[in-house]
Amino acid sequence: MHRRRQVPFLATLLGALLLASAAQAQVYRSSGPGGVSYSDQPPPPAAGRQVAPVGGGTPGTGGATLPYALSQTAQRYPVTLYSARDCAPCDSGRNLLVNRGVPFSEKTVQSNEDIEALQRLAGSGELPVLTVGGQRLKGYSDVEWGQYLDAAGYPKSSQLPAAYRRPAATPLVARSAVSAPAAAATAARQTPAAPTAPAEPSIAPPRTDTNPAGIRF
Repeated sequence: MHRRRQVPFLATLLGALLLASAAQAQVYRSSGPGGVSYSDQPPPPAAGRQVAPVGGGTPGTGGATLPYALSQTAQRYPVTLYSARDCAPCDSGRNLLVNRGVPFSEKTVQSNEDIEALQRLAGSGELPVLTVGGQRLKGYSDVEWGQYLDAAGYPKSSQLPAAYRRPAATPLVARSAVSAPAAAATAARQTPAAPTAPAEPSIAPPRTDTNPAGIRF
């Protein structure tokens, strides 16, 4: 009786393990003059054939697709760099991410609105700021940044495909969100005010509610 109860349990466990292995497996699509084939191993390079991972990859800019493991890491722990112009530590941090092959987005701090948003985000105006998932790192430190990237599971050397293109940096606060009020304020300052008619002097009738001592009530 005890063994009969174990059989369904073991079968369920085995099925779950097989499904987990299948979910983690990388599938490659190979196309060429002879047709299209799929395999869990990348085929050897051959003239006229194109190979690309399918089933779970994350598209990157330039039409490239990230490797499966890197794609999963980037989805779980997205990386964002907050930087500014003429900021040597920002340049060093960007170079570290690029050389290591970390897919990241970059937000630039340029306007007063950007500075206010950065202070709300990081609690100060210090740059650069790096976020790895929910972790926020203020100031550049190659050792500290590397430790957090290691802990997140990013590879130590670049695995980005050759066709990958890093997204362009964008302002921390979208310009369209602040340009309209600013333009309206500028237009209000530049538009001359309409002339107004001079106010007519008010003439009050003499009061008669005085007592003999001349005290007004």
